[in-house]
Amino acid sequence: MNSKPSAEPSEQSPSEQPPSEQPPFWSLKPWWCQPWSIVSTGLLVVGGSWALLQRLWISLPLAFGVLVWWLLFLVLVPTAYRSAAAERD
Repeated sequence: MNSKPSAEPSEQSPSEQPPSEQPPFWSLKPWWCQPWSIVSTGLLVVGGSWALLQRLWISLPLAFGVLVWWLLFLVLVPTAYRSAAAERD
């Protein structure tokens, strides 16, 4: 009888959290691909180019590239991940 009640809670937990449920997006990524590292690297690139070169024609395209990079990796990819998980459920 003890084995049956202990089996029931383990049977209930998969129904509460289906096995198809995906882990949070950022928990799958290494440290160098976390939001804090993406933002700090972008700021370092743009700030470093301005501090070293002080050329607007270099820093502005770099800033635009960093903004596109941020949009892609901080907004669009996590959103696509969540929508793919929602479609699967």
